[in-house]
Amino acid sequence: MKSHRRLAALLVMAMAPLAALAQEAPSDNDQIRRVVHVCSACHGEGGHGTSNPIFPRLAAQPADYVISQLKAFRDEKRSERDTRAYMWGVSALLDDSTIEQLGTYYSQQSPPPGHAGDATLIAKGRAIFQDGLPARNVRACKSCHGELGEGVTVFPRLAGQNAPYVYSQLKVFSTRLRPHGTVMAAEVRSMSNEELRAVAEYVQSK
Repeated sequence: MKSHRRLAALLVMAMAPLAALAQEAPSDNDQIRRVVHVCSACHGEGGHGTSNPIFPRLAAQPADYVISQLKAFRDEKRSERDTRAYMWGVSALLDDSTIEQLGTYYSQQSPPPGHAGDATLIAKGRAIFQDGLPARNVRACKSCHGELGEGVTVFPRLAGQNAPYVYSQLKVFSTRLRPHGTVMAAEVRSMSNEELRAVAEYVQSK
């Protein structure tokens, strides 16, 4: 947690000049490039990730999803423990125009590649992703996230996403820390930890 606080302080200091810039029209996207540079500290160049798998990959995420999540952080409506320390502070410096441009930027990046993992878990996750768990009224993940996990409008891209991040978010949906995730809350309540891990492992492999 201390490292998160230090990172938050560094990011906020780096973003501080943007508070003034946000009131001006960006020149040749200089403003967005500066914001993206700050974002890359956790999310990697172009949103393709870093060596730390707890940070999500933003590359090729639907613009509407990125926009909705940044606004949720700015409004302090996303409050999972591992992110609020810095995402609340960073997002508070972004106006609607900047957030929308960030959404467009990340949506236009090339998709992150999948990473192979535990074959048994991947097979189990594939079945849940494709068919759900009908006996427990758990819908197929593809019904919202796309046949290939590519993401649709406000539903995020899962293909190529870091498994530890996906698993942690699936766990958070069963709490009150992501109040907008009402659809997901109903799904994960009926799933075991192993099934959640299986889905996370599968989408990372895509």
